[in-house]
Amino acid sequence: MNTTPQPDPKDRPARLTVGVVGAGRVGPALAASLQLAGHRPVAVSGVSDASRRRAAALLPDVPLMTPAEVLAHAELVLLTVPDDALPGLVAGLAETGAVRPGQLLVHTSGRYGSRVLDPALRAGALPLALHPAMTFTGTPVDVQRLAGCSFGVTAPEELRLAAEALVIEMGGEPEWIAEDKRPLYHAALALGANHLVTLVAQSMELLRTAGVEAPDRMLGPLLGAALDNALRAGDAALTGPVARGDAGTVAAHITQLRTHAPQAVAGYVAMARATADRALDHGLLKPELAEDLLGVLADGSDPAGRADGTDGNNGTEGDAR
Repeated sequence: MNTTPQPDPKDRPARLTVGVVGAGRVGPALAASLQLAGHRPVAVSGVSDASRRRAAALLPDVPLMTPAEVLAHAELVLLTVPDDALPGLVAGLAETGAVRPGQLLVHTSGRYGSRVLDPALRAGALPLALHPAMTFTGTPVDVQRLAGCSFGVTAPEELRLAAEALVIEMGGEPEWIAEDKRPLYHAALALGANHLVTLVAQSMELLRTAGVEAPDRMLGPLLGAALDNALRAGDAALTGPVARGDAGTVAAHITQLRTHAPQAVAGYVAMARATADRALDHGLLKPELAEDLLGVLADGSDPAGRADGTDGNNGTEGDAR
């Protein structure tokens, strides 16, 4: 449930015509959400067949147009293109006179704040940066997932209330991000969400190699509990052989990864080192155990001298803790 205080009615945006430039996974979902709040999508641009299909699925009967035509028809324009394409798109639209004074121009890039829209601001547009902290599928389920989703909001101070009101209308929770903190904010989200997908995919591949028939069913409860614990307790939730200082077990892991998934070794070692540092800082990893552990992570050797990297209990006891 959205618990953010509702803005005063005078600060809420009026019902607006909405356009989308870039029918990737994000733009049509946001426009559909705004439609549920009473706004009216009137135009969308998309180049690839996939983007056109997404637009047709989420915004039926909304005509496809060029970016310049979208801006000509809409009072609120969502610029939902890849981060690297955004500055050039904004500059081009401003230079060709497509931007109209008083037009709300919203981008959804996590990396940029509102200053990337300065060329449009000089043309009289009202710049807003509204980044949904959510992963998108390009399907109608995305609209449902916006309920309670946090948005990183950056805008000129005089537009802050309008920006936050739009987020609330989409069912989201506005979180104010200072302009100079946007790259750090985006790096934090990428570190947590994007790398999580890689870690889970690698884990499932390794479980299949180990003979597990349903790795998703095995990992679901474990990862769900780990995520819940981490969100509630932070570093206090650290468990497993690294946090315990089980150097022999870690050496066994590295040996097995070198044999069955050498591409995963570098990531395992890097994350284990980061985990060891945090466990040490928070008093979870005993300093007297850290030396052997860090030695293993430096060269992959077993501190007990076992060539096969076994740890004396076949590496089974407590490995998932």
